[in-house]
Amino acid sequence: MHTAVFSELFPLFHAASPETIDWLLSIAVEHEYPADRAVLMEDAWGNAIYFIESGWVKVRRHVGEDVVTLAILGRGDFFGEMAILDESPRSTDVVALSPVKLLSISAQRFIQTLFRDSQLHHRMLQLMVRRLRQTNYRFQLRHQPPALKLVNSLVALGENYGQPSGYGTEIFNIPLKDLADVSDISLEETTRIMDKLNSKGWIRIAPSQQAIYLVHTKQLAHLAGRV
Repeated sequence: MHTAVFSELFPLFHAASPETIDWLLSIAVEHEYPADRAVLMEDAWGNAIYFIESGWVKVRRHVGEDVVTLAILGRGDFFGEMAILDESPRSTDVVALSPVKLLSISAQRFIQTLFRDSQLHHRMLQLMVRRLRQTNYRFQLRHQPPALKLVNSLVALGENYGQPSGYGTEIFNIPLKDLADVSDISLEETTRIMDKLNSKGWIRIAPSQQAIYLVHTKQLAHLAGRV
């Protein structure tokens, strides 16, 4: 992967120096996983940070005998940073939702790079704070109607990872159980709301393309309270 492509694909590296990006590309390791394959396991020690070159993954946690999806990540994002920054076992699993291509950088070398490039270090802090704000926002929505919470999840996925298409913003056809978990609503509510949005034409569900198209993004953003 060329330096310019790498920098454009991963927002974390937008402010990094060309020398930093060249160094990271020289030490990055490529991985490919099929759908449903565990990429990282909870309680494993963090020895690398991972960057999503293509595809979708879910971050999940075991709660007793249940498994709860905490987040859905797509192209251009990263995971595994918490375990390498605080040198502790991982607190979550990461599982491929679709076939994924990943780049990994060892914990030691990534930490060294953060210390060498102050712009990268600052950008890393910015993105981690952004994630914390998103978590806080989801917490603020806990008493809101289910439809608002679900649409917020769809809009956020579209904003963060969506790709333009002839039908609207395209995101992966995320399993309803995972959508329900990240939206903090029941599976029954998720099924009902998705069917309604699909029948109204605000979204278009295309299982054969493994895609959900956010057809009317302005209306969805308005419903989600983002405009």
